[in-house]
Amino acid sequence: MRLNVEKNSFKLKKIFTISRGSRTSADVITVTIRDKGLKGWAECVPYKRYNESLETVIKQIESIKLPTSISQLQESLAPGAARNAVDCALWDLEAKITGIPVWKLLGIEEPEPSITAYTISLDTPENMEKEAQQKNKYPILKVKLGGSNDEDCIRAVRKGSPKARIIVDANEGWTPEIYIYLGPVFKNLGVELVEQPFPAGKDSILRSLDRILPVCADESCHDLKSLDDLLGLYDFVNIKLDKTGGLTEAIKVLKSARKKGFKIMLGCMVGSSLAMAPAMLLAHMCDFVDLDGPLLLDEDRPNPLTYDNHLAFPPESNLWGH
Repeated sequence: MRLNVEKNSFKLKKIFTISRGSRTSADVITVTIRDKGLKGWAECVPYKRYNESLETVIKQIESIKLPTSISQLQESLAPGAARNAVDCALWDLEAKITGIPVWKLLGIEEPEPSITAYTISLDTPENMEKEAQQKNKYPILKVKLGGSNDEDCIRAVRKGSPKARIIVDANEGWTPEIYIYLGPVFKNLGVELVEQPFPAGKDSILRSLDRILPVCADESCHDLKSLDDLLGLYDFVNIKLDKTGGLTEAIKVLKSARKKGFKIMLGCMVGSSLAMAPAMLLAHMCDFVDLDGPLLLDEDRPNPLTYDNHLAFPPESNLWGH
């Protein structure tokens, strides 16, 4: 068994901004594992918010002792981007070796096309309205907020796309006062959900607030162990493979969250089709799907996922998982 790690960068169509900053490219790590004359591969996106960088994640990946298995990997690496790339590469390799697609190996239903939200990044209200107009055929828009004029931004998006379902993502950028003020305003504008309004670690704020808008845990939800702390506080959890540390843990989180009464959003970092491909296997089991990363790219992998406007299609055999 041989493992190769490399950095890749994909230019974005336009600057992508959230409450914590902006980017012009998706900087990712590609892992390829070869065994028995075959190869599996996968991608992860290190995230500074979780104290990850390209360098630290590569170091983690290169620390793995080979040969390794999917079960051994769960013990040798903690949840995060590094384990995600290796976990998904091992699943892809297993599919190649056995000739059985990953969804069958996992014992889940065959994936099918799913409606994905389209993300509108934080900008001036005028620019956000223009983008909402351009994307008004998307049934679900996810709007990045966390600035000083969030009300104006949502009013602008609603004006630009009157019929869309809207979810908002504050990326930990709100205070209780902002939530109390904006909650009724957003509800009247048809906003259905707010994602991570307050900083992770300060989730208890929600216990004392009237949840006018349903709330979703993102930065506060990582692996299976994190779920119990969210009970009674959040209505949804956002599952991202780069947080769970791969497909193996993501399925466990999804099943456990359902049993605990959470609804599910399936999310992503800004990455290529290779990063979205494993997550697409879970899309049909989720309430909201937010796997639009490749739609934000100016370039993508060879044999990318197929997107037909708002519909995202499962990966073909020449990309991943077969």
